[in-house]
Amino acid sequence: KLAGGVAVINVGAATEPEMKEKKARVEDALHATRAAVEEGIVPGGGVALLRSANAIDKASSSLEGDEAIGASIVRRAIESPLRKLCDNAGVEGSLVVQQVLKSKSTVGYNVATDTHEDLIKAGVVDPTKVTRTALQNAGSVAGLLLTTDCMITDIPEDEKPAPGGHDHDHGMM
Repeated sequence: KLAGGVAVINVGAATEPEMKEKKARVEDALHATRAAVEEGIVPGGGVALLRSANAIDKASSSLEGDEAIGASIVRRAIESPLRKLCDNAGVEGSLVVQQVLKSKSTVGYNVATDTHEDLIKAGVVDPTKVTRTALQNAGSVAGLLLTTDCMITDIPEDEKPAPGGHDHDHGMM
């Protein structure tokens, strides 16, 4: 219901865990909507990050040494979200990335429809704030890792298989 500029969303489900998950999804959507209202939207599906490639290329043309290497790493990393979406959809990511780079600004690959189209018109969007802060935070963490002398982590444990089950056929098959 919409009353006085306030939306009331009732979330229901058959079980408590299902309801918690639905509630979390609604909260995520609310936060994304607020971020979109605050700073606008960009094409989703990793396209906005790919569009920043030209700016990175221009900026890195005057860089040398470690800075040039860092720009090259960022340039490759911004392709990762789209490549991962393609991998998950069973599509060759390298080809899609090249096609998207050659396309108009809002055209990208829509995984849901398996087509290249204007993602803004198709409703595949990301809040600008989310995309921007993700890139800023990634740069911040990378800088922190590069300037850290020592890091302490947990030793990864080997995943043990689940204990064997007991079948109930008792040799009757």
